[in-house]
Parts: sequence; C-alpha cells; structure tokens
Amino acid sequence: MINIKKILCPIDYSIYSEKALSYAIEFAEKYGAKLFLMHVLDIRVYDINDPDLYNVNIIDKETINKLKERLLKCVNEDTKGRISVEAIVLQGVPFAEIIKASKEYDIDLMVLGTHGRTGLSHAIMGSVAEKVVRKSPCPVLTVRHPEHDFVMP
Repeated sequence: MINIKKILCPIDYSIYSEKALSYAIEFAEKYGAKLFLMHVLDIRVYDINDPDLYNVNIIDKETINKLKERLLKCVNEDTKGRISVEAIVLQGVPFAEIIKASKEYDIDLMVLGTHGRTGLSHAIMGSVAEKVVRKSPCPVLTVRHPEHDFVMP
C-alpha cells in the first residue's frame, strides 16, 4: 500500500507551479497528508523588480516571514481547514535545496511544475524539474500546464 503522509510542492509563482499546487492539494486531501510549500530564493539570480524581498545578502528573519506568508496565501482558508500546510523558504540553488529539504522533512511525494523548456533555453537555464527527478529520494510528479489534466479516481 502506498503511504503518503508528507507532500512537498516547490513554488516559483509561475502558472506551472500553480497547476502543480492544485495536484498537491488533491493528493494531500485524499491521503490526509501534510503539505509543505517551498520557495527557494535563487542565489544565482537577483530580482530587480522586488529588491525588498530578494537581496544579494543572506535574507533576514523578517523577510523570510513575509515570504512564508506569501506562500501560505497560495492555499485558500477553506483548504487550510482540511489539510495541514507548512511554508518553507530557503536561499540557494533551487534543485539542490529542494532535494535537501525532501530528505530533511522525510517527504513521501514531491509535486512540481515544469516549464517544459527545450533547446537553447533548456541548455542555458537548465531544468530544475529534471535535476530533481534524477536526484530525488522520493517519487516525483511533474506537472505541465495546460497539457493534460489528471483526474483522481
């Protein structure tokens, strides 16, 4: 029997991670699992659009708390009443931090969106999803939007 008690859903605030989150919520509700929402501040990229939240230095506790609040807003209050949700905010290289967190939190299933980049953009940007799938200690469900919707039986 499959035992899913902890689900990790990395969020980058794209439509792809939004779609993955809907899957993660469905699985969490079905299995009564705790949902961990995770955002990684990529130390290799600096966001000039929001300099208060993304700083080249190690971020402070106040900023981490703001980012955790933002993450938790991705799940509506009704859903929070049905499942346990925790926010994780880290700074580092996204795929490495996701793998590290999956081990640290003893995650049973990871659900993440994939942008589906190919060619030059894949070569330059790399693929977080691909690296996570290759190195993950647990099963990983990757979700592309809007290719196909999975219907829970």
